[in-house]
Amino acid sequence: MKNLYLVDYWVPFPSSEYGGVIALIAENDTEAFTLLSEEETFDEKYIHLIMPNLIKCQKFKLQGDYESGILEAFIT
Repeated sequence: MKNLYLVDYWVPFPSSEYGGVIALIAENDTEAFTLLSEEETFDEKYIHLIMPNLIKCQKFKLQGDYESGILEAFIT
């Protein structure tokens, strides 16, 4: 069973002026971390800040079969 994750963007001000939110589907926190840390558009020097945001983010159980991946990223 997979989860919908709504993750606060982890890059601090001033690199990210207003922050943001990322929606993704993953089976667990480890898979979500892998998806986010391997995304080329995110600044790799802040990878260490991803997992704390994953642990505290909202997660919703999904019914049915969904492909894992980043759905949308609203970031500044």
